[in-house]
Amino acid sequence: MKTDPDQLRALLAVVREGSFLAAARVLHLTPSAVSQRVRALEERCGAVVVARGAPCVPTEVGRLLCRHAERLELLELELAGRLRGAGGDPARPTLRIAVNADSLGTWFMRALATFAADGAALVDVVLEDQDHSAEALRRGEVLAAVTSRASPVQGCRSLPLGKLRYLATASPAFVARHFPRGIGAASLAQAPSLRFNRKDALQDRWIRRVAGRAVDTPHHWLPSTVSFVEAARLGIGWGMNPEPLVRPLIAAGELVELVPGRPLDTPLHWQHPRLSTDTLDRLTQAVAAAAKTLR
Repeated sequence: MKTDPDQLRALLAVVREGSFLAAARVLHLTPSAVSQRVRALEERCGAVVVARGAPCVPTEVGRLLCRHAERLELLELELAGRLRGAGGDPARPTLRIAVNADSLGTWFMRALATFAADGAALVDVVLEDQDHSAEALRRGEVLAAVTSRASPVQGCRSLPLGKLRYLATASPAFVARHFPRGIGAASLAQAPSLRFNRKDALQDRWIRRVAGRAVDTPHHWLPSTVSFVEAARLGIGWGMNPEPLVRPLIAAGELVELVPGRPLDTPLHWQHPRLSTDTLDRLTQAVAAAAKTLR
């Protein structure tokens, strides 16, 4: 099936932005024009490609078209970049990728620094929990993703990166106040914990490992990696923090492990399309090099 590039761009914008109105702003078109292009694409395909809602999400056919559109867009921009010296379009490709906040706050920025050093390409980073980022990739919302999922999404390769280690930490005063008789199901049910967002399951996984069962805990919501560590340091609650961020604070006596020697390791993988491009290959190499600091 031959596709129309303008129709594909309209579909991709609707999926990325979540609505026809927002897509119209990005494409500098009217919402009606965006709707007409998506409808024409649906007529060409003989299938609905976008489930209208808040937000709009792609159907299974729409996901396939989004992945195709992402790669086509990248190939076109790479070609434009190579023609730059001959007076071609100076536009640079932008890679939309999903990364979990803790990776971004620890090791992933080194990958971005290496990738962006020559200024040949840009990135659009979407924050997504490592247990859910593969879904964003499957839906065609991103081109590549850091994910805890080892099995590759259809049409993708999965590169193991290592493990990001988490430690259950709190301030010494918090531990003395809430766990005077040690860590157990009863004390964990009373002590405030920290949660990054509604998708954050790290605390629950650690509790099941330590207490042997699930425990319903009171918790604060705090969607910031840096603030998560600071909240633990200030005694607001206990939480699972990346070891690279809290090890210096533990050494300084400002944080303690709730149960020493009981870390929680989260395996990470880099998933990217099988049909790759030079730009995406460069990003993959930078990610693999930066991930060598992981366990």
